[in-house]
Amino acid sequence: MAFAITQTCCSDATCVSVCPVNCIRPTPEEQAFGSTEMLHIDPKTCIDCGACADACPVDAIFPVESLTAGQREYADMNAAYFEQAEEVAEGAGANASGPNFHSWGEPAFDRVLPPDFGPLRVAIVGTGPAGMYAAEDLLLHTRAEVTLIDRLPAAGGLIRYGVAPDHPATKKIGDTFARFHTHPRVRMHLGLEVGGDVTTEEIAAHHDAVIYAVGAATDRRLGIPGEDRTGSLSATTFVAWYNAHPDVAPDAVDLSSERVVVIGNGNVALDVARILVTDPEALADTGIARHALAELRHSKVREVVLLGRRGPDDAACTRPELLALKHLPEVDLVVDAHDPRIGAVIDAAGPKDKAAVLRGVARETVDWSAPPSATGRRRRIVFRFLSTPVEVCGDAHMRAVRVAGGAGELEIPAGMALRAIGYRGVPQPGLPYDEATGTVPHERGRVIGRTGTYVVGWIKRGPSGGIGANRVCAAETVGTLLADAVSGALPAPTPGPKAFHRLARRRSRR
Repeated sequence: MAFAITQTCCSDATCVSVCPVNCIRPTPEEQAFGSTEMLHIDPKTCIDCGACADACPVDAIFPVESLTAGQREYADMNAAYFEQAEEVAEGAGANASGPNFHSWGEPAFDRVLPPDFGPLRVAIVGTGPAGMYAAEDLLLHTRAEVTLIDRLPAAGGLIRYGVAPDHPATKKIGDTFARFHTHPRVRMHLGLEVGGDVTTEEIAAHHDAVIYAVGAATDRRLGIPGEDRTGSLSATTFVAWYNAHPDVAPDAVDLSSERVVVIGNGNVALDVARILVTDPEALADTGIARHALAELRHSKVREVVLLGRRGPDDAACTRPELLALKHLPEVDLVVDAHDPRIGAVIDAAGPKDKAAVLRGVARETVDWSAPPSATGRRRRIVFRFLSTPVEVCGDAHMRAVRVAGGAGELEIPAGMALRAIGYRGVPQPGLPYDEATGTVPHERGRVIGRTGTYVVGWIKRGPSGGIGANRVCAAETVGTLLADAVSGALPAPTPGPKAFHRLARRRSRR
């Protein structure tokens, strides 16, 4: 009996570090790490010890024999990753003389700190996964004193305000980070805004180094007419609304229309579509905001359209998330067959292709003139591929999304549109900013032109990679910071060690 990794994999590689037979791929040392949708366990090598399941911070690993009917396909996905010989070679080759098929790499020691290396004072702005991986690295491997700063009233960043409430296992990784909130060498200040309550110069003056882990705080724009009409929102606003983000009002979302168009088909798009059609009572015991639950209970939404510019083989979501959508209770999935190329791609897809997940999903040429409730059908999600939004139509309030594709243009009547085409970083007070990429210019995490200032996470590399990708990203930034400290490049803080905490208490809004 082997183990298998399922949908909620966060790819932070904690499981890799505890596996005694090196059967989980890709490892952080491999080029494929961070680019695969999830990690995989080789069923031929797994010795069923369960160490990976015990270590998994998001409860994503289970014995294959215990998988439910809806989860069995994840066992196949794990096995398929290792089927071809070139993939095994990519993962480090065969080792016929050892007890496992995957040989161990040579040990590497990327950091060497002198024995007299003293404690640093490091401020980390942002308490999401990127910032907390950096804090964990510093606290476990140095004697650093860490100041955590967040403008929001609750710590957690993306984990607290960005994960869908029906993914409680994913939120559990927040428990791993929370153990550092009360670490004896940590001071945390919530409700403290950099650039408002305190300046970047004040933080820098009180610390040896400052790491900015502020993520990508806004969404990408469509750049089409009518985008700002009432009823047209960003998916980031919708996600923040159902997660009780303090920046979004409880009445920001109106679910009084039968059809919602979600522009995009990445994981966030799937999240919002799933929440819109899920039975509200199934969400009642989750961490969903009370105002969102109340609105969902009165929702008139019967149909969510996932609009994608490209075909099903290029959908931006991951296979695990797409697969999970097929098992939503009392919800139908439909592929709009308005273009013959769509069905052809799905039928020709190989077993490891994303489009293959849609094989077996009903196909129909949707009559958009009919309201979703006209036939008395169950709630449903419609995938409409090869369609580009060109206008959000209406007067003060939107009434439809006009799309181009296939035979020409048409209007899809809808009372709400949610754009889910990606996140974007915003300029940070006192730091350089690259307008083209929405990031802070840096060299291996060191902010260009700012001694002692560093970045990590999406503000460093752009909005790509899930939770676990931040572990490797943080290791690079912390490594650069420590190298600068060893070389004597960091300016020493002038005030005493408790001075910033007194300043923060005076300035904090909460």
